[in-house]
Amino acid sequence: MYPTREEFYAALVERHGAERQAKFQAAKVAICGLGGLGSNIAVMLARAGVGELFLLDFDQVDMSNLNRQQYFVEQLGMLKTEALPETLARINPYCKVSPRTLKITEGDIPGLFDGVDVVCEAFDKPEAKAMLVQGVLENYPNTPLVSGVGMAGLDSANLIRTRRVGRTLYLCGDGVSEVADGLPLISSRVAVCAAHEANMVLRLLAGEREA
Repeated sequence: MYPTREEFYAALVERHGAERQAKFQAAKVAICGLGGLGSNIAVMLARAGVGELFLLDFDQVDMSNLNRQQYFVEQLGMLKTEALPETLARINPYCKVSPRTLKITEGDIPGLFDGVDVVCEAFDKPEAKAMLVQGVLENYPNTPLVSGVGMAGLDSANLIRTRRVGRTLYLCGDGVSEVADGLPLISSRVAVCAAHEANMVLRLLAGEREA
């Protein structure tokens, strides 16, 4: 039997405190890319009681995703923008999930993130990452942007960290190990980077600005 909304958030207040939890619940966070980074970030933010998650992706769930992404065998072939909301509803039925099936281009960015408190970049390809980061910095100069840079391979998880770059950009990762270098994506290290991104988002929602 589901808890009521009041019961659900009362339990989170016990963990986070009333003031902090109120900030989480009032927030809208965009997650661009729902793969190993984005799907894990979404799960963490839903568990933290973030009020609204704006989910953007264009891809379908396939077998290669199951080693590190928050999908299940029975969701194979589904759009990620359909499958991930199912998962999130099982975790936090009171989180508003707003999915949009879209392969983001440079021209999509103006107007796309209106009303969003924090944007999360969670793409796989370096060129897509660079396009989104540049577009958000240009069109939303006052909106914090959290990006994943370097989490491939099986090097030490201790090399992954969060850095503030400029006024509104935060980079999470080791800064060097990209899939383009022929390194594999392994669930544990990708999840560590996703946790850094999710943690930075929550810090920003709580009013913290330093990494």
